[in-house]
Amino acid sequence: MQDIQIGIVGFGRIGAEHASWISAAVGIRAAAVSDATPARRELALARGLRTYPDVESMLADRSIDAVLIATPTAMHFPHAMLALEAGKHLMIEKPMALDLEESRHLVQEAHSRGKVLSVFHNRRWDIDYLTVQSAIASGAFGKLINVESRLGQFASCVGPAAQEYRPGWRNEASFGGGGLYDWGSHFVDQLWRLLWPARPVRVFAQLRGNVWTTDCDDFARVLIDFDNNAVGLCEINTTTACPLPRWHLDGTLGSASAPPSREFDTGQWATLQFIPPQENSAPVMFPRAEPGLNEVQIWERFAEAVRGDGLPAVTGQSVLPTMALLDAARQSSRHQEACDVQGMVDWIY
Repeated sequence: MQDIQIGIVGFGRIGAEHASWISAAVGIRAAAVSDATPARRELALARGLRTYPDVESMLADRSIDAVLIATPTAMHFPHAMLALEAGKHLMIEKPMALDLEESRHLVQEAHSRGKVLSVFHNRRWDIDYLTVQSAIASGAFGKLINVESRLGQFASCVGPAAQEYRPGWRNEASFGGGGLYDWGSHFVDQLWRLLWPARPVRVFAQLRGNVWTTDCDDFARVLIDFDNNAVGLCEINTTTACPLPRWHLDGTLGSASAPPSREFDTGQWATLQFIPPQENSAPVMFPRAEPGLNEVQIWERFAEAVRGDGLPAVTGQSVLPTMALLDAARQSSRHQEACDVQGMVDWIY
């Protein structure tokens, strides 16, 4: 059986990381790279990949079965559309696009052309998220009242970007920068899935640029009301020297918290301690969940879907609620008022 051939659009830090994951996967291999930066093309060549200076040239390569879009967020939609028009299956780095309208258009276009469209929401299988999900499902909290999901640090979310191409683009609005698009797209995606089958009804958000950027947000707080009266909070605060817990949950039968980690250690985030409300009750550690899919397995599932054997690990359709909530957060912050999302999400579920 011939391996699925992947072309990578954008060979920055994350594009190169994907190439490593693909190289470890069965039934799929990275074959080519399109990147506007000569230094990144040289790196790709050194790793045995064919290189192209522009997207169109790579898409004309008929040996390429599918394409990974790993360019800055603002480029996801145009690059994904070019790939679909060229008859390629698609894997898109998160977030899928800049907004719900672009995302929905991509889902519909892929469906009409009979192409697989997946989004790399790999944090649906982070061990901390799975542990919280399992704890909620156990009924230990009783009626769930509040779920808080946070990342805190005093450092820009840009991180160790590739230096050859605009390394600070994640702090520029025109490229789709900001904490909400970055970590926030993962956290919002996790939150609504934790509360399912409850549906979001209102969003209130505060997006601010304070230290690392004034062009977009380095502080993002998103509050979501659900139709079962539970409240969810996602916060990406890159302007704090005193990070709050990664997770905090409250229910009628008790509360739980997991510590922060400056190293983004999901194992530490999975240290979820339950505290009953009764005085003198001893805290209890929730058991860690079983591991979920890793990045290599996500790519293997994608290859199977391209061959017609089932669905990818993350379907494009399943990401639309996330995109609707990200839209609502930006709208709420812009108008400084809560945004009703029932009409935005009802058709998606």
